[in-house]
Amino acid sequence: MTVKPGSAWGDVVTAPEGALVVRNDDELAAAIERGESRPLVVTGGDLHRTAGSPAGAGTVVRVPIDVLNASADGDAMTAVAHVVARRPGRSGWWRGRIVAVMNVEHIGAWDVAPRAHPNDGRFDLVDVAASMSLRERWYASRRLRTGTHVPHPRIASRRSRQETFTFDRPMALWLDGVSRGTVRSLSVSVVPDATEIYLGEPNEHV
Repeated sequence: MTVKPGSAWGDVVTAPEGALVVRNDDELAAAIERGESRPLVVTGGDLHRTAGSPAGAGTVVRVPIDVLNASADGDAMTAVAHVVARRPGRSGWWRGRIVAVMNVEHIGAWDVAPRAHPNDGRFDLVDVAASMSLRERWYASRRLRTGTHVPHPRIASRRSRQETFTFDRPMALWLDGVSRGTVRSLSVSVVPDATEIYLGEPNEHV
């Protein structure tokens, strides 16, 4: 059952035996995509950070999570944290449209979607207009660490279960921080309560 605002999320339990320890979002998504049968203990990544990076000697936090299903030019892909499309190259954050589908709050140190939760049955869409100037982006980037870059007239933000995007030029595609080439047509949907994971401390050995 997806979590409601203000409700408790997760249970502190003993670390499961025979678990697979995954260090980041991409490893977690890959394990889910291949149907890994072992319990999954997550020790890092943006999902882990959004959950408060829980730590405890010999214990973990068991939580259900939503998963993002993406179709990129017809190719099916899985993400647990975020799907980002932007202009290719280093200037992609500073020019052109940026689409960030967020199942969690963070991309690294940035608090991109302050209201996002990985088990509420929705994702948060943050859509930066191509018309946003370099100066505006610079000011917004300085506020990203605290999540105070929104609201902004050139940053659309909404909560959704499914979205489809068509781009007039190839966009660089990133799933859970890993480059997946370029895309012209992108669809993303959320799968509520897709699986259960265990959140552990970074040096957890199971």
